[in-house]
Amino acid sequence: MTINLSLLGEKIKTIRIKQRKTQQQIADDCGISKSLLSKIENGKTSAAMATLSRISDALEVKLSWIIDDQEDKTIEIIKGNNRKGKIEDVDMGYSYERLAKRSKITGIEPMVVYVTPKDITTRQEPYTHTEDEFIYILHGTIDLLYDGETYRMTTHDSAYFDGSNPHFFLPVDNEEAQVLTIYVEK
Repeated sequence: MTINLSLLGEKIKTIRIKQRKTQQQIADDCGISKSLLSKIENGKTSAAMATLSRISDALEVKLSWIIDDQEDKTIEIIKGNNRKGKIEDVDMGYSYERLAKRSKITGIEPMVVYVTPKDITTRQEPYTHTEDEFIYILHGTIDLLYDGETYRMTTHDSAYFDGSNPHFFLPVDNEEAQVLTIYVEK
């Protein structure tokens, strides 16, 4: 397999700049010279897999993404009729539909969560995850149980919270609600 050095270098440079890190910071984290990192970013030299692995670790991205010869798209459009259907399990208390793939650079993942009516919901324990979470109520009313508190939210309300704290969505008046949810990696 031949690696496109220009594309590889461009990906490294783009993610480094988005993370507001200097070449010197990444070079120091990797145990390489700033000059070598500059040459890699500019597509002027190849690097050993071990070096690329250290760079990917320093940038907190997968090595496979760095060496993948696919250019990152600046836009991804998914037509409604091409989107995969809902992922459902009534025992979870919700179903969801992904709106786009998780961004490899920003770590943002959007989806619509369909909050299941209480009479068919058996799960009542809260969720936790490592990402921050933004929610916007598209339709209906929910009680957001967050870190021991209850917040009533209705159509057009929004919230942003730390997903590592226990949280759960419950429908109000036993009616399904639709919640735009965006997970944001920390």
